[in-house]
Amino acid sequence: MTRALIIGGGVAGTITAIALHEAGHEPLVFEAYDRTAEGVGAFLTLAVNGLDALLPLGLKDVVRSAGFDSPRMSIGLGNGIRLAEFPLGGALPDGTVSQTVLRSDLYVALREEATRRGIPVEYGKRLIGASQPSGHVRADFSDGSHAEGDLLIGADGLRSRVRTIIDPDAPSPRYVPLLNTGGFAEGLHLPDEPGVLNMVFGKRVFFCHVVSTDGRVWWFANPARKTEPTASELAALAGEKLRAELLHLVARDRTPATEIIRATREIYPAWPTYDFPTVPVWHRGRMVIIGDAAHATSPAAGQGASMAIEDAVTLGKCLRDVPDVERALSTYESLRRERVEAVVAAGKRNGDSKVIGPVGRVVRDFFIKRVFSKPFDEDPNAFMWNHHIDWDEKVAA
Repeated sequence: MTRALIIGGGVAGTITAIALHEAGHEPLVFEAYDRTAEGVGAFLTLAVNGLDALLPLGLKDVVRSAGFDSPRMSIGLGNGIRLAEFPLGGALPDGTVSQTVLRSDLYVALREEATRRGIPVEYGKRLIGASQPSGHVRADFSDGSHAEGDLLIGADGLRSRVRTIIDPDAPSPRYVPLLNTGGFAEGLHLPDEPGVLNMVFGKRVFFCHVVSTDGRVWWFANPARKTEPTASELAALAGEKLRAELLHLVARDRTPATEIIRATREIYPAWPTYDFPTVPVWHRGRMVIIGDAAHATSPAAGQGASMAIEDAVTLGKCLRDVPDVERALSTYESLRRERVEAVVAAGKRNGDSKVIGPVGRVVRDFFIKRVFSKPFDEDPNAFMWNHHIDWDEKVAA
């Protein structure tokens, strides 16, 4: 049995712990924050490939209980024209479709399941260093404590400490010139089918809303920002100033965006978008990175959580089937790198269509209309949705 120290107790870290537990190993999760993450974060849509990867871990229904079905997406322009509506990645053989869920609700559901399975989680454990004495690893934390195990897994996100320990020359995240914000509007009665993601390439901003099963309207917007904002600039943009800017950006669009923003009690403070085109070094010795720490992708791909889930399941298989830890980590990277870098590239392309000036918008809208004027011969995102990991198939090193 391998003792795995998992740095980061979010979605990626918790699912990795469950996958390793299912594979017969001993995972220990260390979370930097001294409390759990209830109420933290916005919402996400978990694609069918991520749900498919959860099946062998017995987690699909756990996730479904936290969210609601999102079977389709609608694409439109700021002039009010709806161009197309199509399935959001199709469905699994049992009819399961993509799920929209609050990040915090997803986290809580997974954490409770990990606890039910007896997986220990320690809070207030911020990693400051790690080393690899002969045959094992040691993790040192800011509170003066340490832990030892057979390998260390960095599921510690975009600003990963494990990534820089593995490779001090690791690249910094790339700024994608978009901000993210959103919220939840109440008291509206929109004529939209619950669960359908309504995405609009507006005249000044990309805006998406979805009516949840309880009647609230969940939404997000991506205001363009050419240069990366500082923390102080973001802080100055919060609150009613952010609301006023968003209302200005959607004012020329013939969509429900204005009433949605006005009906939102609290708008999420804006945060920048980042990705990693490539991270050259994923593992060294008995240490490895997964999820956003290795391949953060723009939310425009709709695949961030699903890629972390696929990582977790693949890593669990490799550590189950390849007896040598270092070789198992190499095998894991060989199975994942090409796919995740293709997804990151797709997310960048999707995000680029949101960063358009007035002249470019006319050209963009012309081509968007042409693209959706006839059915796709082949869904360009099919490679993302259709990926399947066979848990029972043995990994060959």
